[in-house]
Amino acid sequence: MLARTCLALALVLALPAMAEEARKTPTPKELLAKSTPAEWRTPDPQNLVYMDLPQGRVIIELAQDWSPLHAANIRTLIREHYFDGTQVIRVQDNFVTQWGDPDGDDKKKAKSLGTAKETLAPEFTRKDGKPYPFTKLADGDVYAPEVGFSEGFPVARDGKGEAWITHCYGTVGVARDTGAESGNGSSLYAIIGQAPRNLDRNLAVAGKVIKGMEILSAYPRGGEPMGFYDKPEQRVTIKSVRLAADVPEAERTPIQVLRTDSKTFAAVVEAKRNRQDAFYTRPAGKIDLCNINVPVRDPSKKAP
Repeated sequence: MLARTCLALALVLALPAMAEEARKTPTPKELLAKSTPAEWRTPDPQNLVYMDLPQGRVIIELAQDWSPLHAANIRTLIREHYFDGTQVIRVQDNFVTQWGDPDGDDKKKAKSLGTAKETLAPEFTRKDGKPYPFTKLADGDVYAPEVGFSEGFPVARDGKGEAWITHCYGTVGVARDTGAESGNGSSLYAIIGQAPRNLDRNLAVAGKVIKGMEILSAYPRGGEPMGFYDKPEQRVTIKSVRLAADVPEAERTPIQVLRTDSKTFAAVVEAKRNRQDAFYTRPAGKIDLCNINVPVRDPSKKAP
């Protein structure tokens, strides 16, 4: 009798802890550890850019299906070594890090574009009617009727056949002058702050940083208007820019991206939307498109 009473008391005392454990949301790390190999994709080496800086390597995946003209021009610039020796010229707090030729606006001093094109059609949006994968986010959006992910990129749609990659953290855009066709990919920027979605559909998006954002976001902020550096010595010189396809396999950085049409990605989004554990006692119940980071991993390691 005494033993049964003690057991019942122990169960009663354990109920709060059991309830807490039942409510606990799995972490992204726990969910990714259970993912299957088929849920990960290896980016096409022709669309993978290695930008080697003194502080390390930044890897960018080009948005070939969304801005093919710009992707092609950037490949030409890379293969003709245009970016080698160019510089990080601008870092504006809570906005962008930009790189290119510091003399790019001076026709007498500007670095030659080689065989790359000087002007390109804008490619601000996609409206070609071709089918593309799209995983819709159920939470809605302020800037567009529909948002979600396509091949790892954060995408917005107007519901009438027009779509575009959004300016979330890590998005790589094409700098341009006032003219819509003045951007050619010779100067690029990465979003390092709160998502400036007002830029959507006003600039071409070239791709997305999938590794190395900690480098681009940590550079000292420029003192001139719009974050341009005051003195040439403040700029960071780019060592080299290469396409992964042109780099010997032994020198490539192993990397895979979680498929945004996978069950694990859906579970990660849901876990972030309704996070609850010892710290998060009140789930948000909503999540913004730009608050979702698509996981990447080194496939040579056992866990993501």
